[in-house]
Amino acid sequence: MRFYVRPQRSQNRAGSHLALAIALATSAVIATAGFAEPAYAAKKKGGGGDYSKEFIEAYKPLETAVNAEGADIAAAASQIPGLIAVSQSPTELMATGNLIYTAGTKSSNQKLQLQGMEMMLASGQVPVENQGQYNFVAYQLANSLSQYDKARQYAEAAIQHNFTTGDITPSMLRVVVAETYFSENRIPEGLDYLQKAINTRKANGQPVDQTWYTRGLGIAYREAVRPQVYQFVAEWVVDFPSITNWRDAVNIARNLEDYEPAEMLDLMRLGYTLDTFDNKQAYIDYVEAADPRRLPKEVEKVIKQGYASGRVSKDDMFLADALKMATGRIAADNAELPTLERDARSGNAGLRTVVAAGDTFLNYAEYAKAEEFYAKAAGMAGVDANLVNTRLGISQALQGKYVAAQTTLAAVKGKREALAMLWSAYARMKAAEAATPTAAVAATAS
Repeated sequence: MRFYVRPQRSQNRAGSHLALAIALATSAVIATAGFAEPAYAAKKKGGGGDYSKEFIEAYKPLETAVNAEGADIAAAASQIPGLIAVSQSPTELMATGNLIYTAGTKSSNQKLQLQGMEMMLASGQVPVENQGQYNFVAYQLANSLSQYDKARQYAEAAIQHNFTTGDITPSMLRVVVAETYFSENRIPEGLDYLQKAINTRKANGQPVDQTWYTRGLGIAYREAVRPQVYQFVAEWVVDFPSITNWRDAVNIARNLEDYEPAEMLDLMRLGYTLDTFDNKQAYIDYVEAADPRRLPKEVEKVIKQGYASGRVSKDDMFLADALKMATGRIAADNAELPTLERDARSGNAGLRTVVAAGDTFLNYAEYAKAEEFYAKAAGMAGVDANLVNTRLGISQALQGKYVAAQTTLAAVKGKREALAMLWSAYARMKAAEAATPTAAVAATAS
């Protein structure tokens, strides 16, 4: 899955390939289901047993008509209501359902197929080992007929019976259930279903299939459903950390949100920290948001890294001019830092001074001092709490204070909530790496 920058946004259909793959993998299941022999009643000559005389008298002519070479199923179907009316016992219902299903298969009539399948399932005669298969076929038929409530019912039953083939897993079926909601354009409900399924597996200590995340975030991204898209993204990159996945996460926010420079700056800081930049435009976006006159050290650092990586050519005049401006500003900046630090610590320091001190020391990667001043600013009257808490959380995360960072970032709401969720995911990932050092290997795999 790749998420590109804004020009590609309207064309992104991430996740739709999964639904197609499921459809292709399961398209032949109905035809090859291998159900039991249909001629149930014929084995009970003259009635008796589980079959009444009335049932056999209604069943045999219809069976003969359905199984005749070149059968006129449409004409034979007129006998179905009469057979249903005399089908009373479980075995009669099973036999009738099987015959109706056969008639539907021969005539490619999915309504008849579903009617027959439902009768067989309702009869209680389907063997336990076949329950998953029968329910899955009922799901397919109901879904094809746009009977989505039924489709969900049967798909859930197939999952409960652990239906599996070489191409289909219970995890894929969870996505199938969500797809029924998406087919009805009930997007939030489908996303909620997937999220609950993820939460349940995690609560039980079970791994979550990556397709659950990618389908959820793909549809949420396509429909611009907030904040669910970022909930899926945040969990995805923590459970499946890689530079590629993190690049997609950053690009999702770049594409969906119309960020002002201050917001874009905090997003690009995350991308840079994770080394997700793979093109010149990402470096330009960072430099424009940072501004070499305000945050010269960050600008110098990111441009030099771009040069060293070979992703940025030194003949780009915008970046070359920005680097020159930033480098010229750093010496004067350093001379002013002690005064700024002293003024921001004073008891009568104004809000602007304290926030400026936090921004300046974050720019110089002095994260402990940045944290100090953002924490002070957070308690002052008139503060932009969402901005300050975002950067306070960033300062904590970059110091390795991962739990504190998550707590701080959880308080961020509004337009910056997505930024906070992504930075919080970064803190969770780094905490997991610290707890299990080998996890760092996966985090750097592309």
